[in-house]
Amino acid sequence: MERKKKLSQSEIDGVQYRRVPTWCIAIAEMQGGAAMAFYSLVGLMSYVASEGYGIALAVAGVILTATRWFDGLIDPFLAVWIDKLHTRFGKLRILMLLGLTIRSIAMLMLFVWFSGRTDNVVLFIVLYMVNIVGNSIFDIAGNMLPAVMTNDPRQRPTVQVWATIYNYIFPTVLAIVSVMIILPMFGNQYTREMLSLTCIINVTVAWVLTLIACIGLTPVDKPQNFMGITAGGDDVSLKDMGKFLAHNRPFQMYVIAAVSDKLAQQVNSQTIVSTLLFGILIGNIQFGTLLSTFSMLPSIVFAIFGARYCGKHGSREATVTWTWVCTIVAVISVVFCAAIDMRSISTNIVLTVVFFVLLLLMNGAKMCVTTANGSMRADIVDFELDRSGKYIPGIVTATYNFIDQLVSSLGVTIATLCVAAIGYVNTVPQPTDAATPAIKFMALFLYFGMPLLGWICTLIAMRFYKLTKQELVGVQKRIAEKKAAVLAEKQK
Repeated sequence: MERKKKLSQSEIDGVQYRRVPTWCIAIAEMQGGAAMAFYSLVGLMSYVASEGYGIALAVAGVILTATRWFDGLIDPFLAVWIDKLHTRFGKLRILMLLGLTIRSIAMLMLFVWFSGRTDNVVLFIVLYMVNIVGNSIFDIAGNMLPAVMTNDPRQRPTVQVWATIYNYIFPTVLAIVSVMIILPMFGNQYTREMLSLTCIINVTVAWVLTLIACIGLTPVDKPQNFMGITAGGDDVSLKDMGKFLAHNRPFQMYVIAAVSDKLAQQVNSQTIVSTLLFGILIGNIQFGTLLSTFSMLPSIVFAIFGARYCGKHGSREATVTWTWVCTIVAVISVVFCAAIDMRSISTNIVLTVVFFVLLLLMNGAKMCVTTANGSMRADIVDFELDRSGKYIPGIVTATYNFIDQLVSSLGVTIATLCVAAIGYVNTVPQPTDAATPAIKFMALFLYFGMPLLGWICTLIAMRFYKLTKQELVGVQKRIAEKKAAVLAEKQK
């Protein structure tokens, strides 16, 4: 009896999907690790402002917020330029290397070459703005990857899972180096010398990862993968950004969900917040890094499982399911920490295990949400291609970044102002400070409470997000039909 041939997903859906080898995805997404190396440095910016330039903590928070608005303002212009840019070598690799060069020079100036010039607020602001320009170019290019590398909604979670893994591994490894090796070398104090050495290491890592990523991008970084499907589809302007924002409902809901989560992430990822929680309350600044290290492998397993779940059920369903898990675990964590003496967490094995399990579950669920969110943005690019005929991954990314920067930039300000409200006005928290009820309340609010607010916003937004798994198959069918019609017209 002849064995029935197993149909491919393209044959099942009636769509010719463009897929890439897994190894290309795996190394191309290392650019995300490079971005996280710089993200880790941004988390230290409050300390750089204070120790390197003599700027008060509250003032530093306002400066960092205001300069990030500059990021949002330049993103639209960069996006139009990026979507218009066409070379025979593609565009992603060129943009990444350009952005990386600008950002590396700015960070080395901030942390190493000019650090120590106290009371020089202007210099700090200028250098940070230069860093923002490089960051915008690099991030827009990097965020285009899921849309460019594959049009298969089932493979896109795979692209994102590699990004999520690297976004977790590299900051963790760099944190181990920074907090457990470099920081003790300087007496557990965030000195200028400690910050300079951390910067040099992170910039070096970013360059190595980006160069590797460029190899993985070679098969897809080609001119034909950046073309529209209608006459004038490649002619983009700032007007397209306004039209896109006004008429693309899935994007509107995505922004509400993603930006609210990002704001919370910006808050609880600040070094001053981890210093409050792990350094002062738990009494062991290295403890948080150890927990992150031990949870690395389980979190990767979560990311892989999340990608499979997303591929099977769709990005929307995956986001809703795992956001609910995040919410429930965060509530339990707050109750747990409020009910005990947190110093016991690092000394009592039972409490250590409970705390570790709670953080593991929350971080694992967050990784599943992140995986789904990355796929969503690529799906929105295709939805817009179907709707308007324009292939504008740069504008989609930049429009999101524009809104994201305006909102999530408040993360530094929220963290610094909240910490200032409990007494740290002209100084920064140090691991050797004494614990107080005010510090405990603020640490729990910033570390767990802010994410809770973000997840509630996500659940509300997803009720109005209509790009289900089934709808996305229809989007790809319509795109294929329009491309075939354009090709047939050209052949006449």
